[in-house]
Amino acid sequence: MSADGQAGTDKVPAVANPLSEKPAEIASNINYHAQFNPHFSPFKFEPEQAFFATAESVRDRLIKQWNETFLHFHNVDPKQTYYLSMEYLQGRALTNAIGNLNIQDAYAEALNKLGHELEEIVEQENDAALGNGGLGRLASCFLDSMATLNLPAWGYGLRYKYGLFKQRITKQGQEEVAEDWLEKFSPWEVVRHDVVFPVRFFGSVEVNPEGARKWVGGDVVQALAYDVPIPGYKTKNTISLRLWEAKACAGDFNLFQFNEGQYESAAKLHSGAQQICAVLYPGDATENGKLLRLKQQFFLCSASLQDIILRFKERRSGKGSWQWSEFPDKVAVQLNDTHPTLAIPELMRLLMDDEGLGWDEAWDVTTRTIAYTNHTVLPEALEKWSQPVLWKLLPRHMEIIEEIDKRFLAMINATRPDLEHKLHSMRILDHNPQKPVVRMANLCVVSAHTVNGVAQLHSDILKAELFADYVSIWPTKFQNKTNGITPRRWLGFCSPELSNIITKWLKTDQWVTNLDLLSGLQKFADKEDFQNEWASAKMANKQRLAQYMLRVTGISIDPNSLFDIQVKRIHEYKRQLLNILGAIYRYKKLKEMSPEQRKNTTARTVMIGGKAFATYTNAKRIVKLVNDVGEVVNNDPEVNSHLKVVFVPNYNVSVAEMLIPGSELSQHISTAGMEASGTSNMKFALNGCLIIGTLDGANVEIREEIGEDNFFLFGARADEVPKLREDRENGLFKPDPRFEEAKQYIRSGAFGSYDYNPLLDSLEGNSGYGRGDYFLVGHDFPSYMDAQARVDEAYKDRKKWLKMSILSTAGCGKFSSDRTIAQYAKEIWNIEECRVP
Repeated sequence: MSADGQAGTDKVPAVANPLSEKPAEIASNINYHAQFNPHFSPFKFEPEQAFFATAESVRDRLIKQWNETFLHFHNVDPKQTYYLSMEYLQGRALTNAIGNLNIQDAYAEALNKLGHELEEIVEQENDAALGNGGLGRLASCFLDSMATLNLPAWGYGLRYKYGLFKQRITKQGQEEVAEDWLEKFSPWEVVRHDVVFPVRFFGSVEVNPEGARKWVGGDVVQALAYDVPIPGYKTKNTISLRLWEAKACAGDFNLFQFNEGQYESAAKLHSGAQQICAVLYPGDATENGKLLRLKQQFFLCSASLQDIILRFKERRSGKGSWQWSEFPDKVAVQLNDTHPTLAIPELMRLLMDDEGLGWDEAWDVTTRTIAYTNHTVLPEALEKWSQPVLWKLLPRHMEIIEEIDKRFLAMINATRPDLEHKLHSMRILDHNPQKPVVRMANLCVVSAHTVNGVAQLHSDILKAELFADYVSIWPTKFQNKTNGITPRRWLGFCSPELSNIITKWLKTDQWVTNLDLLSGLQKFADKEDFQNEWASAKMANKQRLAQYMLRVTGISIDPNSLFDIQVKRIHEYKRQLLNILGAIYRYKKLKEMSPEQRKNTTARTVMIGGKAFATYTNAKRIVKLVNDVGEVVNNDPEVNSHLKVVFVPNYNVSVAEMLIPGSELSQHISTAGMEASGTSNMKFALNGCLIIGTLDGANVEIREEIGEDNFFLFGARADEVPKLREDRENGLFKPDPRFEEAKQYIRSGAFGSYDYNPLLDSLEGNSGYGRGDYFLVGHDFPSYMDAQARVDEAYKDRKKWLKMSILSTAGCGKFSSDRTIAQYAKEIWNIEECRVP
């Protein structure tokens, strides 16, 4: 143990002060947890032990506020929103909690008394591995805003033990290993041993003599609740993210079989239950994989709805008679994408089979309760589940889905005969004899009272294309809710230097909860002293990032070069391939220059990071290519002071909090019309980082807000894409010579002997599966390179660049998740503030 830590704990009495804000008493409370809630051998107080004790000390405050919030909601009985999501990407909780509670300084001082630095202790925390990409991070930003706006709202998710995966980079490329965030334990969660619900799989449907139906038999697992407290910013309100874990009971353990030596079959239900929350998005190439994914989705929906119904009843008890028709006046359920679609038939089943409602009444309650957020127009991401698999796993739910489909067809035939020829694509069940499926998005649209997209362009595409026929039936059902990000985590806490400057010049810190106030920075954009302070804050962040990159990759990068970053899930539509081809072309040109010519170029560090899905071969090839290019470029003495290419391993929230404040240019370069919104674009722009991007997703609105002159635009527009694909199929595409040169350079073996032809072949030919450059990398390449040349020129003019950077931050007021959630609350959920007094 460090002598400092030991000496610190010796000097500080171990006394419980759970609610104190005084540094000396907080130090005592931390020491109390270290000694009386021990998780390690005694007399150890190294950074790791200090982290757990500190987190438990903060949790004391959170639990008190959580209890007060829960009781207040119970007594007031407002309408409450329940957000159902398969993913939450929470990141670390310590900095966020003490920031929202406004006790950072007190905790920093308390830890000093114990011989530790807050910065070092924060680094001990593992990111909660409950999500993958933007969908999960959006859900987490939304929870932060719900709490900050004092809204009666909760999140529901699953407690994945091993997450998606932890990414390791080797000579072979990406390697996936299990996340270890729960290897010890999470200090933030509170297990609720009294909150347990049964969840059934398989079995059959029994019909009694009166015709009532009941789902019986099969396997029953238990859903156990773990609560993670979510504090609002400078408010008492602390809401809950309730995560479910699957368990089997002691009674399900067959002692007789075990003693006979049949160990596997004795614990069959236990190991089956453990699989449910083991991994986020388990591979679904096999029938077993499909069954497991469906089990996860149903497990989340069933446990959450049983809990919601129980709470609804608890809040009615002792208050006289009530009707089920009041349920939608007290409960709003939001489906975050199609993963929780089974909430629709499950709510119907619970209301009809357990509560005795008839179809019409149950349908009225369900459709007034549930709303659906669509996150994608990519056909492969719109879930379609096999009918035989669903009949096997959830027989009662398939009966209900069949009935919803039948009634929808009858309604169309009766009221809209003009749509009869469209019914094949509009109905919920696709009875294709080769592959009969249930279309989850169609089930959502038919059943939900509101459907929303997540950026203006995306919502327009949904209404004009994907869901156009439904819009003609229900014109008022469809809305836009442009995504947002929490300004607390994504500026206030991750870039304290920049935050302090903003507060100083605006003469208020109110921007943290009213982001529109940032527009007040516009009038200072040309002021030299403001620009200098801005530049020094950006440089501090760049130096911190350079130290981080050296530590995790061993590569030294120059903080005086332009930091150019693209971090997001690796996917062909997000076009990391376009980025690396551009970097390859830049490298080739630098090689051809004289030393004098090189001196006139803009030095750049290109950083690319993100996880490729384990079975997505081309995405994994892109990760390997970036690393192979970096290996050559970074070790080339002629070029490496002008260009570096670095792959950032294991991208997650904490890595983003390091990268985004230090970034100067970020790439949001998806094929127009493919990215629903994007939210990292908002995080970068908020931090004064300029965007090179296409007119896709929220890029469109960011460019409108910050000004066209402060955005490096390139590429085809969404409405041009179909025609360009058609031209390509007809052999009309003429590639730019620079594009051909970049591809040829890879094929020449300049970056090693790995065979990149299967990856490059996706850019060749005019048609066919996995060919014909579906994502228009070749078409957009010349426009992209021209935009990059404009970036190089702009960066040489320091004053101009700083002004653009300031105007980027100043224009980001719209992109607060507080604004997004206030719109959901008013226009979809119909809920109001319920502030704890």
